[in-house]
Amino acid sequence: MPQANENRHIGSKMTDSKYFTTTKKGEIFELKAELNSDKKEKKKEAVKKVIASMTVGKDVSALFPDVVNCMQTDNLELKKLVYLYLMNYAKSQPDMAIMAVNTFVKDCEDPNPLIRALAVRTMGCIRVDKITEYLCEPLRKCLKDEDPYVRKTAAVCVAKLHDINAQLVEDQGFLDTLKDLISDSNPMVVANAVAALSEIAESHPNSNLLDLNPQSINKLLTALNECTEWGQIFILDCLANYTPRDDRESQSICERVTPRLSHANSAVVLSAVKVLMKFMEMLPKDLDYYGTLLKKLAPPLVTLLSAEPELQYVALRNINLIVQKRPEILKHEMKVFFVKYNDPIYVKLEKLDIMIRLASQANIAQVLAELKEYATEVDVDFVRKAVRAIGRCAIKVEQSAERCVSTLLDLIQTKVNYVVQEAIVVIKDIFRKYPNKYESVIATLCENLDSLDEPEARAAMIWIVGEYAERIDNADELLESFLEGFHDESTQVQLQLLTAIVKLFLKKPTETQELVQQVLSLATQDSDNPDLRDRGYIYWRLLSTDPVAAKEVVLAEKPLISEETDLIEPTLLEELICHIGTLASVYHKPPSAFVEGSRGVQHRRLPARAGSGESSESPDVGQPVGAVPDTPPAVIPSQGDLLGDLLNLDLAPPTSSAPTVTPSMQMGAMDLLGGGLDSLMGDESETPHVPSRMETQSPQSPSECSHPELGGDIAGSPAMGAGLASAPVVMPASLGAPVSSGLDDLFDLGGGVGMPTGAFVVPKTIWLPAMKAKGLEISGTFARRAGVIQMELSLTNKAMSVMTDFAIQFNRNSFGLAPAGPLQVLTPLSPNQTTEISLPLSNVGPVMKMEPLNNLQVAVKNNIDVFYFSCQYPISILFVEEGKMERQVFLATWKDIPNDNETQYQIKDCHLNSDAATTRLQSSNIFTIAKRTVEGQDMLYQSIKLTNGIWVLVELRVQTGSPNYMLSVKCRAPEVAQLVYQCYEMVLKN
Repeated sequence: MPQANENRHIGSKMTDSKYFTTTKKGEIFELKAELNSDKKEKKKEAVKKVIASMTVGKDVSALFPDVVNCMQTDNLELKKLVYLYLMNYAKSQPDMAIMAVNTFVKDCEDPNPLIRALAVRTMGCIRVDKITEYLCEPLRKCLKDEDPYVRKTAAVCVAKLHDINAQLVEDQGFLDTLKDLISDSNPMVVANAVAALSEIAESHPNSNLLDLNPQSINKLLTALNECTEWGQIFILDCLANYTPRDDRESQSICERVTPRLSHANSAVVLSAVKVLMKFMEMLPKDLDYYGTLLKKLAPPLVTLLSAEPELQYVALRNINLIVQKRPEILKHEMKVFFVKYNDPIYVKLEKLDIMIRLASQANIAQVLAELKEYATEVDVDFVRKAVRAIGRCAIKVEQSAERCVSTLLDLIQTKVNYVVQEAIVVIKDIFRKYPNKYESVIATLCENLDSLDEPEARAAMIWIVGEYAERIDNADELLESFLEGFHDESTQVQLQLLTAIVKLFLKKPTETQELVQQVLSLATQDSDNPDLRDRGYIYWRLLSTDPVAAKEVVLAEKPLISEETDLIEPTLLEELICHIGTLASVYHKPPSAFVEGSRGVQHRRLPARAGSGESSESPDVGQPVGAVPDTPPAVIPSQGDLLGDLLNLDLAPPTSSAPTVTPSMQMGAMDLLGGGLDSLMGDESETPHVPSRMETQSPQSPSECSHPELGGDIAGSPAMGAGLASAPVVMPASLGAPVSSGLDDLFDLGGGVGMPTGAFVVPKTIWLPAMKAKGLEISGTFARRAGVIQMELSLTNKAMSVMTDFAIQFNRNSFGLAPAGPLQVLTPLSPNQTTEISLPLSNVGPVMKMEPLNNLQVAVKNNIDVFYFSCQYPISILFVEEGKMERQVFLATWKDIPNDNETQYQIKDCHLNSDAATTRLQSSNIFTIAKRTVEGQDMLYQSIKLTNGIWVLVELRVQTGSPNYMLSVKCRAPEVAQLVYQCYEMVLKN
């Protein structure tokens, strides 16, 4: 008897794990029978077994109708299990899932609010299009349910339904109901409504769903005090997107958000910090409250550092941003960032970074004592960073420089290899910051020359020897010792060694002539590295032609290095401050850099400070309404960006047959525009000649154009433009007749489409200054004449020698612009002479999206060298003459293009009436389709067609007596809208 009792006791202690241990065959059949049993308990057991099988990955979809039958029950536990099954299999059994709709409708009217909420939650999770429309009615009832638990669940369901079928949600008016829930009496309903609207707004950035105003903000702040922690986070994140009207409203919001700083949940604290950091921007700094707020922000941030290491790291990454924006918040909290012995390495490195940012004259002694201690730790990465940190402190706090240098010297005396190497790297920076101050330590550095094996340390030491060669007696011997293994060194060391030896030669010419010849020979003749070769040739030319100029260039006074070299760029920092508490603040990257395929990633900015005169709007895209770009941004292409692309240009012509590839063609592909530096240095290779004008226009076929040395079809490549081919270039048919002199063109008989006179042409600007192109100055502009795009160039020779053999080539660009013929400079360009050239362009070249869209990267070659520059063309040169759309087509297209693609701008200070504006715009191929006048406002509907077939539709509103026009641009490629706006500004105001 006792044995039986014991067994019963064991049985009662068993958990649901028994459902996962079945090994029966024919399970499905048995489960089917159990599911249809009359006994409630047996039914529940059967459903539990089904859920267990589903959880371990078995396919139990065959039981769908039987499980759905079990929905008709009052047992909450059983209902939950059936709903769980339903969520999992509804997608694979959509036809069966419709059977469950009736039960949902009934459950949404159940007297038990838990069941009503459960039904609406499950409805949101069933992602089946067929069912969604049946669920609208139950959802509408639940959104207005008397029980707040049901309402808050229904609010989240709207967001889920929007993800499945956005149009349905909008048509059914659920978005308006959601907006009404923001005024709900229950704080959790408010929080969920805000969360749902925020989620929907993210996928539709241009829809003004969360229309925040002082009244709705007040309701959110009231709900904030009584929400759960996640509710508070949703509300705080929503508040962070609001821009207050003035500093008083900003202060009022800050006062009501401040109590959240003492919350136990770190996510709530960070969201509150984000709101306060944003709204502090609007508070005047002389306000008492501003100082109080700064003091209140420090303790919660410090408290976050007592959490576990993973949370500490997230907190530290956010604090790093906050300290860069407002170092005064934590300036008295340095000790919190001192490293503990048991901190993980990722926390240690982050703390070290913040210590340097907070270092000041007041606390530098403490910081240096800590850093010196860290430099004797066992973790190599941490020690390296600590040594670097000592150098950064010296650069940041001038008064501490001497103490930092003596600390670094003490560390060098330890003879620990990696410590010595890091110390030498930072001492080089200290020499740059404080010239002629600490050079007495050079002797100590030279003693450690043999122990340097890392490229950065070797390069730093070489720089020191070259820079202070006149103070080092055996500088030539030291540099010669590096020269022995020149080809085994890294590029960084080779470049530094080349410059150091040239510096040494300029300081001690008589003793180091052999040494400089040896290094120049190694760099130019024996090296495959183009950077090293180019620098070698530059020095060689400088030294051989003008030693005085060489001295001025190589030994020029260097600018002092800045204190903080690793600060985040201000606009990016502003955006990251608006994303505190999210992944963006941990990665230190904007969301657009790591969120794939999300249209809803918005660029956020901090509001302007009160009285600063800046616009307080924070537009999501582009410029604020009415902003006029001051000057086109100076385009400084990075080396990899421009040179790399130009050297890898696709040289194949756009023909169906494969081009014949000869070795010389491959040479051409690698060596831009033929010849290259080798021929410029006097190599014997033949320079391809530029064809004369007569040859160019003879209508030969591409096959006749092949040149034995240049690989045949290369002549026909629009990407190459001119110069490579000695053969004639056939003009593309799309350009009409070649631009030539004569009466035909004068009377526009050449077949080009006539264009109204007076199209605006931007005045020429200097694209390539003479000092950057060995005396060649290039200025230019773009125009569209008779349907042909022209690049109008002025080439000026400001050098002392004659320039010949001109050729031009474009990199791939957004609209496929390429030279349609050679760059014809008919006579050699003598010193101080200028020649004007009009180069016709085609739009059949290779395409690659550029940033900005209208950026054009150009290479120009002459007998001296190849030069690179970037320029930006006005988009109006791409407006074709056939751009007038039929009225009906215009109307249909305007409706068809999504509203998200509409962008609005304001054109200020324009004093033309609508008729004058129409005429002027038509001269630039912007055609007015219709005009109507409403309440004294003329509305012009206009169409534009680009060369690549993109249509742009425009509504221009001209108010009589007002100098400001409103411009609405709609296009399937919204990226062009900003350029179209700039074109309107340019044409209407000039």
